Amino acid sequence: MIKRMKFQLRIGIAVLFLFVVNAAFANYLNPTDSVAPENWFNLDETKDGVRGVSTETAYNTILKGKTSRTVVVAVIDSGVDIEHEDLKDVIWVNAGEIPNNGKDDDGNGYIDDVHGWNFIGGAGGKNIGADNLEITRLYRDLHAEFDGMSEGDVKGGKAKKRYARYVDIKKDFDKASKRAIGQYSQMKMIAGAVAAVTEALGDKEMTKENVATLVKSEDEKVKQAASIVGNLMENGVSAKDLAGINQYVEGSKSGAEYYYNVDFDPRAEIVGDDYRNSKETIYGNNDVEGSDATHGTHVAGIIGAVRNNDIGMNGVADNVKIMSIRCVPDGDERDKDVANAIRYAVDNGAQVINMSFGKGYSYDEKIVEKAIKYAIKKDVLLVHAAGNSAQNNDNDNNFPNDMLGKKENKEAKNWLEIGAANWGEDGNQLATFSNYGKEQVDVFAPGVDLYATVPQSDYASLSGTSMAAPVVAGTAAVLRSYFPTLTAAQVKEIIMESAIPLEGEVNMPGSKDKTTLAEISKTGGVINVVEAVKLAEKTKGKKKVKNP
Repeated sequence: MIKRMKFQLRIGIAVLFLFVVNAAFANYLNPTDSVAPENWFNLDETKDGVRGVSTETAYNTILKGKTSRTVVVAVIDSGVDIEHEDLKDVIWVNAGEIPNNGKDDDGNGYIDDVHGWNFIGGAGGKNIGADNLEITRLYRDLHAEFDGMSEGDVKGGKAKKRYARYVDIKKDFDKASKRAIGQYSQMKMIAGAVAAVTEALGDKEMTKENVATLVKSEDEKVKQAASIVGNLMENGVSAKDLAGINQYVEGSKSGAEYYYNVDFDPRAEIVGDDYRNSKETIYGNNDVEGSDATHGTHVAGIIGAVRNNDIGMNGVADNVKIMSIRCVPDGDERDKDVANAIRYAVDNGAQVINMSFGKGYSYDEKIVEKAIKYAIKKDVLLVHAAGNSAQNNDNDNNFPNDMLGKKENKEAKNWLEIGAANWGEDGNQLATFSNYGKEQVDVFAPGVDLYATVPQSDYASLSGTSMAAPVVAGTAAVLRSYFPTLTAAQVKEIIMESAIPLEGEVNMPGSKDKTTLAEISKTGGVINVVEAVKLAEKTKGKKKVKNP
């Protein structure tokens, strides 16, 4: 899931608003009041005084004059605007496919897959925009099987296991769905109050002082609205956030109408596949942008937006082709689609795959594990965002992940799990929303207020581990481009070993407690392109490559 809402059960209006801003929209807003330095994620701490990953320094020094090979990076996401001014020259083209002739020219099973594939689309160009969370889909299936039954009514070992899971899921689902509906109602109430206050103020600015004067209004509606808005502002909600209230209303609306709505299921009507058949691979359409490509386009830009072309921004990698594979809706991605997306990327030449999504429940872990093993066999590196719930992934589920089955009980050697770092100091070096984990999160990378591409040849600053992962994917692409004999496993090892340790105490994501990065991640460091290239130069590659 791209956007993850995680709220407390009973919270006040002001706290609710702030939590929505900082958690539910982590991917879409700068969660701090300060302004990020321009191009900060590519900058160098020593040279520029900003803790970026030293991309610009790497190209101006250690990589200067070196030759590179083009690397294909697959972006498994919500879609990519392939006509964006800063991306159109780096979009992958399937050389074996003749555009728009309605034929499968290369025989891979996908018709007109010129720039990638869309696994959540269907005939006639239809696309899934919103979908359920995985917990809702699981609840719907199990509820149909066990509704009205007690434990004593269930016969057979497998059925009893499913029933036990149903009981757990029903408890969590009932609580979460009730909360989502209540929060949507509250957000609409806040929006109404903001509208009333705005109208009453007329040309006056929405300040604490001006709002306070309305509390004495003889108009009861205005008086109540001013009281609500004044309470919000006293508790730290800015006028800017209040002005964008409708965006927050829409975000909470998704929870009530789509995420937890058991009666909403767009899959069969739009995609038309047999969803329960996880072995099915040929479905979808070739619309690689989809209905809302904001997230995927931003990710693609961080990885490989054209460098130094005097427009927009600079991506991390300078010699890449972006393959767009759409399988992430507004809601939770489905395991079958994720597995097929990985396989499609691998079969069509991707050497690095970025996956900026995740969820708390899984429908079919095994099918994704098989795809990960397939990527290992084909020497493809997988880079995955750790998530935006400020949770410890060592203790709480986050799918997909790098653990390969109960029998193997080992980590995938081609998988990097990424947390989000900030540019701040004095303990604020980490994103407040970032997931973490001494065992499950490998390394951190810039993930707060990254300025990059969004649809319609526009640009925006977004935040999330979704933004940190492509910084790492871009770095991996640089290594595979300039050092083509390195294997995926070697690239992973180099990125982790060359990460610069973050010294001193930092604020624990989601709290005011102090910790160190070494206590909440494997490496205790933030990735760095210069240091990674230095280590790559000393590493003997294990992969045989043909001369270009």
